[in-house]
Amino acid sequence: MVVPKDASDPLLKEWVKVPQNPLLVPKFGINGSSFRDPTTGWLGLDGKWRIVVGNKRKRRGVALLYRSKDFVHWVQAKHPLHSSKFTGMWECPDFYPVPLSGNKGLDTSAIGHSLKHVLKVSLDDYKYEYYTVGTYLRDRDQYVPDNTSSDDEKGLRYDYGKFYASKTFFDQNKQRRILWGWINESDSVSDDQSKGWSGVQAIPRTIWLDHATRSWLLQWPVSEVEALRRKKTLKQNIDLNSGSVVEIAGINAAQIVRYRKELKLLLCSDQSRSSLQSDVDKTTYGTFVNNVGSFEEKSISLRVLVDHSIVESFGEGGKACITARAYPTLALGKDAHLYAFNNGTSTVTASKLTAWEMASSNNSTLS
Repeated sequence: MVVPKDASDPLLKEWVKVPQNPLLVPKFGINGSSFRDPTTGWLGLDGKWRIVVGNKRKRRGVALLYRSKDFVHWVQAKHPLHSSKFTGMWECPDFYPVPLSGNKGLDTSAIGHSLKHVLKVSLDDYKYEYYTVGTYLRDRDQYVPDNTSSDDEKGLRYDYGKFYASKTFFDQNKQRRILWGWINESDSVSDDQSKGWSGVQAIPRTIWLDHATRSWLLQWPVSEVEALRRKKTLKQNIDLNSGSVVEIAGINAAQIVRYRKELKLLLCSDQSRSSLQSDVDKTTYGTFVNNVGSFEEKSISLRVLVDHSIVESFGEGGKACITARAYPTLALGKDAHLYAFNNGTSTVTASKLTAWEMASSNNSTLS
């Protein structure tokens, strides 16, 4: 555990370790290499703090539960908060409440009847995550998932692309829950070494429960991202015939786009032609967009954030999300272009397409 070196510093820039470290060590019989990533603590009705630590027992993923009176001395509970067979090691568990209505966030210790709880785990064996929505039984300190999704590697995912080791926190100033995720590289180790870095954080997302179904989560880039918008291009009623390609001119396409389009069912991110390099991962990702309703009666939205080698896609208001990496060798900087195209068999119409160039982020632009 670390504490602020100067608690009066509004930015809390320096931290120091407490002398009681390590606060948690695996008990006899628990493999130390499968014991990591404690969650944010929450306060129980008995005045004791709780945290969960990722673990596994053979092929069963386990969320070990610990309690503490002072946040320094911790005692392992007899039973885990939750576990699931055949899911392997649970990394980076996250456990938090979400309200049944609205898109506000809740403090991690919130209680009441008008909320659900979310348990998210990162699967070490599969290198992707899944989550469930359910009920936290406080009197038993156990989590029971609803039967609306699978409680295994086939379950719901925050993101169906390169998005891992995620973590949420409650923003008490703006009353929202914010999701961070790690985007790993898709190029070679030698490329990483030459550029001097590897892996980045995704753009922070606001996350909340879909109030219509109460069975999955919605995500959207935090509003502060809009402060980075610069040059704007607006197009309306673009008819895309089968096989057609339309360039969206007027902006540097190395940076940001959002549009609305009819007849949307499957969200895909295709990297198969993203680079001439042969030593990069060019996986194509896809997922169905849940609960889109009647195609004849509504448009479907798509928002895409492009930041050089990173592409983050949000389908139908954040019902489905895909993050991908692309490493072009020719379409760089001003040579990058933006296109709307139709590889289907029927004509579709992009009723509204708005694109902005994205400025580089710094503390002053996002404050």
